Amino acid sequence: MSPHRHGRGPTIRTRLALLNTAVLAAGGAALLAINWFLVREALSDHSATVVAPSATTELAPAATAPAAPAPSGSPFESAAASAASPAHQFEEFRDAVLHDLLTRSALALFAVLALALLAGWWVARRSLSRIGAVTAAARHINDTNLHDRLALVGPDDEVSELADTFDAMLDRLEKSFAEQRRFTAQASHELRTPLTLQRTALEIPLAQGLVPDNLRPAIHRALDAVDRSENLIGSLLALARGESGILTPRPTDLADLARTAIADTRAEADNAAITVETRLGPAPVTGDPSLLTQLVHNLVANAVRHNHPGGTVHLSTGHSAGQAYIEVTNSGPAIDEADIPSLLEPFRRGRTGGHGAGLGLSVIRAVVTTHQGTLTITPNPAGGLTTHVLLPTAREDAEQGTRRVVTGY
Repeated sequence: MSPHRHGRGPTIRTRLALLNTAVLAAGGAALLAINWFLVREALSDHSATVVAPSATTELAPAATAPAAPAPSGSPFESAAASAASPAHQFEEFRDAVLHDLLTRSALALFAVLALALLAGWWVARRSLSRIGAVTAAARHINDTNLHDRLALVGPDDEVSELADTFDAMLDRLEKSFAEQRRFTAQASHELRTPLTLQRTALEIPLAQGLVPDNLRPAIHRALDAVDRSENLIGSLLALARGESGILTPRPTDLADLARTAIADTRAEADNAAITVETRLGPAPVTGDPSLLTQLVHNLVANAVRHNHPGGTVHLSTGHSAGQAYIEVTNSGPAIDEADIPSLLEPFRRGRTGGHGAGLGLSVIRAVVTTHQGTLTITPNPAGGLTTHVLLPTAREDAEQGTRRVVTGY
């Protein structure tokens, strides 16, 4: 939470509805007061027109036939006084009219305010729904789907300007990420040539027996360094391709890739006396074969390398509910669940270290994300990890792969 926020208050649509209602209430009250004053003045201005005829009518009989005065204090005196004061009757009439006008106008104002509150809340909701679309897009878009755009439709107003600005920002971010990944791929590719020359320059004299015995250990260490550099460059290329979003989809079976990965790591597993157990069922997908090969190889290689001597690796593949899966479980050192997110970052290793470059899980995550899959990593209670990868099956993956080719970088 931002340090300037002290709790969630009313929403903007509620505040706008209340503000509009308050403005309408103030305006309605002012209009009611002005109307009441104008009606009162109008009645006062025309009081002579109403009172004068009544006075003339009551004075005419008195001029022709004067009556005897009523006894003082009798009821007739009050009646006569009331009949003889039309101005007083008019004042009572005026007060009654003004009171009735005020009461009915106030009731009407309250009814209008209630309707205005509902209408204001509805209008504010409709007006702010486009801002909600911007918020939802901002939550959804990340470095894997920067090609998405709002493309907000509607009137040319401030919200449209905000959406256009957001799309322009995404354009800049997409270009920046694409240039960074392109640079990584090009740099990694260019570094392969000098490494190949180094390997050749070291292997030829070593194979021809031209290297003295005292220099052989140094030559082998140099070759090991070249191997590590080539593995690092290969991982960087795989990471750049995995994050690029550009696929060449073809039908592939994860079970076949798993068998190949096991064969490639068999010698390393035998040297550490690691037992590899498999349960390989058909797991057909349509994806980029080279990236999926790197994905499965990294899963198996990590399970073998980050293990302890005499450990085990369980590998299974299959498909269910429209998705293909591959799951790798290995023994090894205990890993805290809090350390899992950091292991997915490039060049990050676990607390136990390792001889790898720290790109294995990063490549796995990039390839899974590009293929619209799901990656789940869970620490085992006895040590090691269980890595579960879900990928869309052949037809769905083919459609998504085609879309990625069209909309990718």
